[in-house]
Amino acid sequence: MKKIISMLFAFTLVFGFISNANAAKTLKCQTVISAKADEVVMLKDFTDTVTALTGGSLKFEIMPAGTVVGVKETLDAVDKGLIDCGFAWTHYWSGDHPAAMLFGSPVAGAGVGIDNIAFLSWFQYGGGKELYDQLWSEMGRDIKGFMLQPVGPEALGWFPKPIKDMADFRTYKFRTPPGIPGQTYKDIGIASVAMGGGDILPALQAGTIDAAEWCCPKPDLVFGFYKVLKHYYLQGLHQVVVNADFYMTGKTYNGLTAHEKKSLEVAANASLAKSLSYRIYENGKALAELTTKHGVKLEDTPSDYFVEYMAAAKATLEKNAAKNAFFKEVWDSQKAFADIAIPFWSGAQMSNAKLGMAHAATLK
Repeated sequence: MKKIISMLFAFTLVFGFISNANAAKTLKCQTVISAKADEVVMLKDFTDTVTALTGGSLKFEIMPAGTVVGVKETLDAVDKGLIDCGFAWTHYWSGDHPAAMLFGSPVAGAGVGIDNIAFLSWFQYGGGKELYDQLWSEMGRDIKGFMLQPVGPEALGWFPKPIKDMADFRTYKFRTPPGIPGQTYKDIGIASVAMGGGDILPALQAGTIDAAEWCCPKPDLVFGFYKVLKHYYLQGLHQVVVNADFYMTGKTYNGLTAHEKKSLEVAANASLAKSLSYRIYENGKALAELTTKHGVKLEDTPSDYFVEYMAAAKATLEKNAAKNAFFKEVWDSQKAFADIAIPFWSGAQMSNAKLGMAHAATLK
């Protein structure tokens, strides 16, 4: 009897192993950036976590931009099942629906002072996630999205000389993000030029543009802006909040087991915290290198910039809300959240910022 039981147990193990092997899925995921980017480092951390949590039933092949389709076609390709999943920033799809900006890059902190940490509070506990899930159906897409990577706040950018006020700023042709953040610069009289990341440095070297923004100290260091410009401004409003996310074809997601779906959810929530942690330290190291090894001068953004940009951003948000019902629903949700959360959070952050600035001053 013991021999029979042992044989049955062994058969069960082997059969279970074969079943799991047959059930394993390798999902092909295309990003909108190069394979060397920090965002891909953290994306692979997320997919490796999913693979571990599912015991290997979900595996991923991460492909750089352009492997199957162009950057602008990435969401279409996921929607139609040409690729299983994709990775980008939600505001890339603002042409499909203006409300995409409110999730990927809500201009000027949605006009109500939301930073990336406060955004996560709204997203996870203030109704944001439910609206994010609704966004894809508003677009008419078969997509399941997962917010993964808070990136902001992004720097105002790089300049050839110090800017003492907005009059100085307006003398420069300035590379900005596309969409509403870039349009807001135009609204306050900046010669805003939208262009892809790979075109920025050559454009600066050729004099096509005079100044530029891209992201944050680590990506800006990798890009090599310091080779052309030396005056760096950290405080900007155009992308206080920036979030990258992961998209899966809805049909594929619906075919997953309950355990696999929960694994994606758990790994995504972990990625939100890990990405914030990773970015703070990596940007800190990069800023130290820029200022101590490459002669970069860290400057303070002129005070009139904040007044002008915020006013223009709010006007743009109000205009979009008047034109689109779902945009208004999302923005109303963010404003209602901000009315409750931001008085506390901004007050708490003020003391933290002053303490940090006092420490930074001792290092000069």
